[in-house]
Amino acid sequence: MAVAGFPATAICVLRPRAARYSSGVYAGVMNLEETPLPGIGMRRDVMLATGRRVGVVIKREGGMELIISEKQDPDACQAAIPLTSEEASAIGGLLGAPQLVAGLSAEHSELPGVNTQQFVISQDSPYADHTLGDTHLRTRTHASIVAISRSGQVFASPSPTFELEAGDVVVVVGTAEGLDKAAHLLNHG
Repeated sequence: MAVAGFPATAICVLRPRAARYSSGVYAGVMNLEETPLPGIGMRRDVMLATGRRVGVVIKREGGMELIISEKQDPDACQAAIPLTSEEASAIGGLLGAPQLVAGLSAEHSELPGVNTQQFVISQDSPYADHTLGDTHLRTRTHASIVAISRSGQVFASPSPTFELEAGDVVVVVGTAEGLDKAAHLLNHG
């Protein structure tokens, strides 16, 4: 079945139950399941409260697809959406970073004037493919990058040698003025 112009592929429909295994509790709440797909790669997904499965197929040759199951049949695919590495990174960051920002915001709630905000490093950012230190963000804005989310993985307290990539979600702490300056700096230099 095709959804919004994205064809469902055989990768989504074929789900050998015997090969499926759980990697344990993910984020303290959900099981991340992995299914080897011989000759194709690996499928990683989670079962949502709605009964649908959402996940990715990571292909051996390097491609990736976001997959969403049918509501009535969690082993049948409703949509398979091909993603570039940059798109996958941005989606992972969008899904992981809000939880981090919410936690940091709660910790700073009793500190007036201290705010937390997230910014996505765009393809056009002058700092895509440059190190964090190249930004001189703390010196120039008086705000601090406290974490970077990439493809769902969070890098806490990144060092100045950390290389920024397009699609990274950067978590910044500072005053409202510092955050405005940080947004401008990360987008325009």
